[in-house]
Amino acid sequence: MSILVEVDHVDRVFNLPNGEQYIALKNIELKIKKGEFITLIGHSGCGKSTLLNIIAGLDTASQGGITLEGREVRDPGPDRMVVFQNYSLLPWLTVRENIALAVDEIYSGNSQEDRELVIEYHIKLVGLGAAANKRPGEISGGMKQRVAIARALAIRPKLLLLDEPFGALDALTRGGLQDQLMNICEESKVTSVMVTHDVDEALLLSDRIVMLTNGPEAQIGQILEVNIPRPRKRMEVVNHPSYYALRNEMVYFLNQQKRVKQRRAKQQAPAVVIARNGLEKVNLDIGFIPLTDCAPLVVAKEKGFFKAHGLEEVTLSREPSWKEIAKGIAQGRLDAAQMVAGMPIAMLLGMDGEEPVPVNSALTLSRNGNSIIFGKNLYKQGIRTLEDFKAAIANTPDTVHTLGMVHSASMHNLLFRYWLASGGIDPDIDVALTMIPPPQMVSNLKAGNIDGYCAGDPWNSKAVNDGTGFVMARSLDILPGHIEKVLGVSEDWAQKYPQTHLALVKALLEACDYCDDRRNREEILQLICQEQYIGADPKDIRPGFLDPYNSGTEAEPEMLYNFNQFYVDQTNCPDRLEMVWVMAQMARWGLIPFPKNWVEVVDRVLRPDVFGQAVRELGLPDISRVRRTIELFDGTVFNADDPIDYLQNVKIKRNVRIEEILIEQIGSQCSIKTPA
Repeated sequence: MSILVEVDHVDRVFNLPNGEQYIALKNIELKIKKGEFITLIGHSGCGKSTLLNIIAGLDTASQGGITLEGREVRDPGPDRMVVFQNYSLLPWLTVRENIALAVDEIYSGNSQEDRELVIEYHIKLVGLGAAANKRPGEISGGMKQRVAIARALAIRPKLLLLDEPFGALDALTRGGLQDQLMNICEESKVTSVMVTHDVDEALLLSDRIVMLTNGPEAQIGQILEVNIPRPRKRMEVVNHPSYYALRNEMVYFLNQQKRVKQRRAKQQAPAVVIARNGLEKVNLDIGFIPLTDCAPLVVAKEKGFFKAHGLEEVTLSREPSWKEIAKGIAQGRLDAAQMVAGMPIAMLLGMDGEEPVPVNSALTLSRNGNSIIFGKNLYKQGIRTLEDFKAAIANTPDTVHTLGMVHSASMHNLLFRYWLASGGIDPDIDVALTMIPPPQMVSNLKAGNIDGYCAGDPWNSKAVNDGTGFVMARSLDILPGHIEKVLGVSEDWAQKYPQTHLALVKALLEACDYCDDRRNREEILQLICQEQYIGADPKDIRPGFLDPYNSGTEAEPEMLYNFNQFYVDQTNCPDRLEMVWVMAQMARWGLIPFPKNWVEVVDRVLRPDVFGQAVRELGLPDISRVRRTIELFDGTVFNADDPIDYLQNVKIKRNVRIEEILIEQIGSQCSIKTPA
């Protein structure tokens, strides 16, 4: 089916009387096919009707837009007809005259006879022949709604929009109208979008159900495909094998959103003394690991971005390992930190037996930047590809190949495991993975303690330049544009210092922009090579950062402009899809249970609201990353609407646990329920 309607990154912002703004909808992206029946569902205040009105042309998007058959929707039009809950009939006109009102307006060029035929056909279509000459006050609510539907369909719209059309009707009348609407839509092949609160109604009528998160800044949280064949009959559809599973999925999503709403209502920032520049705190300790992609932190300090946003004294604390980073945030020694992508989720879920600590992330600091390094001795043995490595493992069953990664929740570990498994190598059975801090990778490779590792630069290029190792694969080839490092703060800290948090995000966002201007890279290189930061030889940072990337093989060095990515291509906005993929990979290898309530868990961690406020205050476009799937180098497609299906069908994995994570409302505690 071809696309009829495209909702293209729609935001809706309302200006409030006090001068503030209310963001009702944020980055809504949806493609609707011809003949499809779409239902919008979510709690009151999530913007369902607002979105419907924007599609109808009754309201205007603050950002983004709607296209119908390639044409932008700016005003109401006869190609879109709306059926409201309150019928909207003229009380002094009969059923026939109310329908004629629309037909005569749109088909004024047709003969009276032709118009009357259209009117009579649609009166019969909704079964109102006996009531055709009655006025609205003389017929029931259900009959009034049938008049409204007949009037909408009589002008043959391309899109039928229904705003809780049966919400005011009794159950019996509603059921009959739902059946009639199904028959009408199937007969006329009209494309429909409906708003409802009724999960059973949504399942009965829909091809897809679009579930919206709570407002403000409501987004599409999940889309359900309703695989129940048509034609559908009310009394039979409940017997379909998927019915109750789909129904439970909807109810579960709505319950998650209810808990999120309750938790946010209870979270009140404690009273703190406001320091200078309107910030609650101006002296910060921020943790980092000596890697090339710590550049935004260094630039923010050295180029004055922190001070420009009121953060008067920022100390960058060089930490020995990612484990110490997590400990520093958990214990409050660090105000904020550069973190590996999965660390906020890992800390929230208490991975590795640690006490759960809710962590917020409002900014992605970098993308790409990792490589898989193997010892040069393996290269000399003819091991050049993943297939060669698998053959070597098979040919040396008594040899244990040990490989290094930097942290269980890092993309280094997750992409390394993914890459190995794609070649039929089980990372927990066929090789031994061990955790080593990045600065110690090269020395361990030289000493023969490991056969290879996955890390970020400068430690990869150092191995290549020393003749110790060579690049087997680059992370940007495994998953192009992957999330790499994020900004992390404890949830308690974010609640206590909201304006400081916002200032921190703004300063680092400007620093990220500075880092991706390649005219600044020579200067940045000198800054990050200082002893208090990375303390590395510039020649080990230049490849990929400034110069062509050398893999230490016979291949010519390659210029990779996105090897280290800090700002371009919407690098920085927190992305639910990416975090769900990270959680799925951690669950795949038994590192965490996969949260059945993954939407709620991700919403607890990510703070796109803080990011959005930061970019708006900086005068930058407030555009989130597109709603999409993740496509990896082996052709696998990951869809955040059904990660559990992905986990159930992936081949090489551990015993995957699906559990509901009960996020408590008091303090920073969470607990894990028994497996679902």
